This record gives sequence, C-alpha cells and structure tokens, in this order.
Amino acid sequence: MAHFEKANSIGEWLDQRLWGKAALKVLLTEYWVPKKINFLWSFGMVLASLFTVLVVTGIVLLMYYKPDTNLAFDSVNYTIMQEVACGWIFRHMHAVAASMIFLFIYIHMFTGIYYGSYKAGREIIWLSGVLLFVSFSAAGFSGYMLPWGQMSFWAAQVITNLFGEIPLIGPDLVIWIRGDYAVSDATLTRFFMLHVLLLPLVIIGILCLHMYALRAPHVNNEESEEIDFEIEAHKYLHGRKGSSKVMPFWPKFMAEDIFIVCLVFALFSYLCFYSFNFAMDPINFLPADHMKTPPHIYPEWYFLWSYEVLRGFFFSSGMGLAAFGIAQIVFFLLPWLDRDPAARPMHDRPLMKYWFWTLMVTLVGLTIYGKLPPDGINAYVGFVFSVLFLFLTLVALPLLSIKEREARK
Repeated sequence: MAHFEKANSIGEWLDQRLWGKAALKVLLTEYWVPKKINFLWSFGMVLASLFTVLVVTGIVLLMYYKPDTNLAFDSVNYTIMQEVACGWIFRHMHAVAASMIFLFIYIHMFTGIYYGSYKAGREIIWLSGVLLFVSFSAAGFSGYMLPWGQMSFWAAQVITNLFGEIPLIGPDLVIWIRGDYAVSDATLTRFFMLHVLLLPLVIIGILCLHMYALRAPHVNNEESEEIDFEIEAHKYLHGRKGSSKVMPFWPKFMAEDIFIVCLVFALFSYLCFYSFNFAMDPINFLPADHMKTPPHIYPEWYFLWSYEVLRGFFFSSGMGLAAFGIAQIVFFLLPWLDRDPAARPMHDRPLMKYWFWTLMVTLVGLTIYGKLPPDGINAYVGFVFSVLFLFLTLVALPLLSIKEREARK
C-alpha cells in the first residue's frame, strides 16, 4: 500500500496511524481508485450491504423456524407471517434481498466481463468473484427448500436427482446428499445446516479473499487502462490532482458508493412493502405433497438460465447434465478462454462487442424459456439457446479473441 508520510522511529510511525488526524491521513493516502469509473463500480458495496441484510433478517427468522418436515411450513407461513410481530416484513426483506443480490451479482459479473476485469493479472479477483456467485447460488437453493412448500420439495427432488446421472458414484451420491432414499426430514435438516451455518461462513471467507485480492492489482477503469497507483497517488498528494488518474477511496469514491446504496435500498423498501410477490413463488405457499407433482417444476428466476441449459437437451439426459456442468464452470475459465491478453472494454474490441451482446441476449432467452413449460416449440427454442450459449463460450470466444489479437499485430 502506498503512503508518503515519513517517520523517524517506530513510536512516531505508530502515532501517525493510531492517533488523531494522522489516522485519517493514512486512510486518505493508502487506498486509491481510478478516476474514470461509473456507478457500475458501486455494486460491490451494494452486494455487501444486501448480504448484511440477509444475515440480520436470517438471524431473526432463525428464532422461529422449525427444521422439521411436519413443522417447517407452518413455522414460516403461520408463525412468522401471522403470529410474530413484524415477522412478515422480515420474511419479505429476506426474500427480496435474496432476489436482488442475484440481480446485482449478474450486473457485477458482466460489468467485469465488459471491461475486461478478468485479465491482465486480475485472475484471482475474477475467480474469487465467481466462487462467490457459486456459493450464493448454493445458499439460494438451500434456502429455497426451507419453507417446505410444494415447489421447494419438488425442486429439491429434481436437483438432487441430477447427481444420480454421475457415472459410478451417482446413485450413492444422491443418497448421501439427501440423507435418505427420498427427499425427507433428513434432507431438510442437511439443507438447513448448509443455509444457516456452513455456506454463510464460506461466503464470508471468499468475500474477504475477494476484497483482499482487489488491492493488488487494483481495479481498472472504463478504458481498462493500466495505472501505476504509486505514481498517480504521489501526483495527487503533491497538489497535481488534475493530472492524476486516481482519487482517494475515502471520501470521494465512498460518497458515490453510499449514494448508490441509498438508491438501491429505496427500491428495496418499495419491493418489500408493495411488490414482494416477485420474490416468492405462489405455488410455494402450498404445503409440500410428495403424492402430487406440480404440472411444471422450475427454480427461482436466477437459476432459470442454467436450468434451461440442463433441460434444453431434452432428447438426452446425459448430454443435458454435461451441458449443465459446463455452464457451471465456464465462467471460471473465462480468463483462459479469452486469448487476447490486452485488457480492453468490449466497445474497443471490434469483434468481441458483438459476442458480448449476443451472449446477453442468449442468457435472457434461456431465462425466459426456463420458466415456460418444455412443450412443443418451447423445447426446440430452448435447445437452440442452450447450444448457442455453449458455442459462444467454448468456441466463439477463443476464436474471436485470437483473431483480434492477430489483427492488432
């Protein structure tokens, strides 16, 4: 970390950092961000704030929730929603925060892709971020099962069945995950442990790694420009602010972060009080019934794109499972699939900008058709989108990036 005050002794060095205005000076001089950044860079702070809401509201809900198949549904839909004072708002806040956190994770991820934040020595930042996405996905799915509603039960049935397709160990793995031969009380208890203890600890650990990795080599700006933070910070501190390419993290960047967080929480409050149903499936307000299968089983909206990749290969469950597995790991491989080492935003890459927006349209298409019943033409459209997603990530990305790299020489 760059700092420019001088100390003649260890005691003076400590005094500068622990007491009075010197402590603030250190904060102002050690943390820097590029100047040319927009509001999209504030979504990391938004995600941290929403995760805090999830933890706090989750603790309150935990006081009344019963992880038992005979009691879980009533503990959520009767005790929490009707008997506990303000219990309904805590459930709404938890559900809305879960949906919003995935919305901003996707925005945050694809902002990183657009501006090339996964390249030029930033691989650890990117990989830890994708690990966070996977961890939040696991937490989201395990939490979706806890109300023990009709869709929760059957979604757990479908997802755990997927592991049975793994060669050799599949059937035994399904039993181990469920804790029983079918989705039952043992399954609910295991998912409860994952949701309230193990996965939050994993998320906090990866979050610390992600933020630590962010310090070196720092973030890039809208132009994906390589910046020597030491030199630029020295310019700023010595009165040449106009020529410096960086600004202090506090208070300038944090002021914008706080403003964006306030706007997001205004939207969050509106959704919690007036439009919370988007975060809770109506079918899940029916108690789980293992004797009655819903006519159409689907996960929450933030899993629909990968769910459609899974069922897009409707003619072969093995191919569907393989495609689903690739979809889960392909973003980890992005720094190596993109063969152009130059860190440039997509609007400065003549071929890749079309690749990026085609990928966005494909993911939106997968999400839409993931919610629709896989009947008639829907099945074939879903198959086309699934193949297109795999083609864009595994074939088009390496080829187009190689072509751009060669054209620049």
